[in-house]
Formats: sequence, C-alpha cells, structure tokens
Amino acid sequence: MMANKFIISGGGTGGHIYPAVAIANELKAQFPDAMFLFVGAKDKMEMQKVPQAGYKIEGLWIAGLQRKITVQNALFPVKLASSLLKSFFILKRFKPDVVIGTGGFASGAVLKVASMLGIPTVIQEQNSYPGITNKLLAKKANSICVAYENLERFFPKDKLHFTGNPVRQDLMEVASKKEEAIAHFKLDASKKTLLILGGSLGARRINQLIEKELDFLLQLDFQIIWQCGKHYLNEYSKYNETENVQVTAFIDRMDLVYAAADVVISRSGASSVSELCIVGKPTIFIPSPNVSEDHQTKNAKAIVDRGAAILIKESNLDDEFKIVFEAIVKDQGKLQNLTENIKKLAKPNATKAIVEEIKKVQKK
Repeated sequence: MMANKFIISGGGTGGHIYPAVAIANELKAQFPDAMFLFVGAKDKMEMQKVPQAGYKIEGLWIAGLQRKITVQNALFPVKLASSLLKSFFILKRFKPDVVIGTGGFASGAVLKVASMLGIPTVIQEQNSYPGITNKLLAKKANSICVAYENLERFFPKDKLHFTGNPVRQDLMEVASKKEEAIAHFKLDASKKTLLILGGSLGARRINQLIEKELDFLLQLDFQIIWQCGKHYLNEYSKYNETENVQVTAFIDRMDLVYAAADVVISRSGASSVSELCIVGKPTIFIPSPNVSEDHQTKNAKAIVDRGAAILIKESNLDDEFKIVFEAIVKDQGKLQNLTENIKKLAKPNATKAIVEEIKKVQKK
C-alpha cells in the first residue's frame, strides 16, 4: 500500500505556523508511515520553526501586498508568478493526497495550484474574520475548518466545519501544574501573577502601557511575567532588576506560564484566543489595530460578547486601563465569571476534528 502524502502550507506568523505543525503531528500519530512536506515563505519564521518541529520545508518567494506604494508591491506580480510556478513543480514532484492550508500568502499559491491540478484541498481558518487569501481559495476548497461560528457570509455553507483551532496538547491540563510553574519561574506562591503576552514578535503599545503602569500593577500586589517580544528586549530588559518583574522575549514553557497566571493581558491573535479558552484564565484583550481587516478586534469581540473576557482598544488605554484593571482584579465574582465563561468556549478536540475532515476529503 502506498504511503499517505500530505503537503501543509501556512506561515508568516506563529498563529499560522503552530496550527500547521499541530495538524501534521496528529496526522503522523494516525498515519505513522505518512510523508510530509511543508511549504512556506522564504524569509519568514516558518523556515526555522518547521524544521525545529522535525518536518521538511520548502520556501516560496512570496510576500503580501503592502498598504502603501512600495518596491515590494511592484515586485508582487513577479513573486506571485514565481510562487505559482514553484508550487506547480513541488506538487508534481511530491504528488500529495491532500494539501492543507493554514493561512498566509505561501498557502495561497500552493492551494490555488493544487485545486487547478484536481488535488483535494482543506483550509483551516483561525480567525473570526477570514483573510483575503482564504476567501479567494474557498470556492475551490473541498473542506473549510473554522474556529468561529457564523462564517457562512464568507464561505460556502456546505463546506464549513466548526472544529476550533488546534491547541498544543500540553495546555490541556495546566491546572495540575501550578506548583511546578511556581518553581520553574521562581515565583512567590503567596502573590497573584499577571501574565503579559504581546505575541511572537511583541507589541509596542502593550509594552509602553506596562512600562507606564508598572508601579500601579506592583502596588496591587502582582508579580509580573512580561513577554515583550524579541524586537523590544533591549529596551525593556532593564526591568528584570525590578523586584517581582520578569521580562523575556519569548516563553518556551507556555503550559507552565499559563498555569502560573491568575490574570492575563494579551493580544487577540487567533491562536492566543484559542489557548486562553482552553486554559480558562481571566483575560483583558488589547487587539492589534495593525492587522488586515482588524481581525484581532473581531476575534476578541466574539469572546467578549459571551461575557468571557474584557476588551480595551489601544486608543482607549490611557483613559480606561487603570480603572478597568483595578475593578476586575478586586472583584472575585467577576474573575470567577470570566474564568467559567471562557472555558465554555474551548474546543479541546479541534486538531482531531480537523484531521477527520482531511481523511474524508482524502477518501473522495
């Protein structure tokens, strides 16, 4: 019997790469002899992250359109043509059974060519408001796995499957890891822990806010784990000298940091939102306004509308942050409510559900 072959494409940010790797891991668990090839964008983080996860990757020369007139935009048609051509050769050589796209421009090129060649395609859309690439690919896709309800206005209803986003397995049981987490991060067990998450690259406005309000947060008797992002470490690492503050570019043990956290301040990228639902922590979302279609605000609103989190827009931080934060952390009932409501939105079996859809498409 021939081995199963899968091409998985997605990248640009951790939010597209992590689900791609999680899907590959689940497919590998079910098909140990399967062959996998990832396709990403040449100069993006997937070129490091995917090999670290143990998979082969090939890079396309592709980048998104900028919102202003730039040399990058002038090159876009050339890059697109090059990526479509390279995708054609990759698909002809590898001969996959199914091509899975988790978002980003590289996945657009590969899925477009795959559907032209009659190879089954599955889209995994992480956001509550899909990006342009997935909207264009949806008409030809065999199956579309989504993490939010009410996406019929963007995608053909008969192809939609409400699966949720893939989330790392080690986040499923964080409640039992509190003691290990306190030891790992050398925390004070008698204090509450505030976790600040700015996404894989960091978030300038959140970093500025925490710097400005650091004394206020410490006066409320919090100890702080502050993930500032690799671009900002030089600027903020000096706060490691401050008692009860830990500043880091990146957190390796997300399971332990979630286990330690009592309250979280976070961006609202799709994978962060899905993780926070699984771990069930009271969260204040500060969406990035600099992403396409303002999808982070829409992701956060989908949670906030269920009474499961708090949303503060960047433009309102100076007026609202202190009042909102203090009101929440001093209200035990409110914290409990947020925890219970966000847990109800978790989809712990998302990766398995997505793999079931891939298997159905493969059989057709």
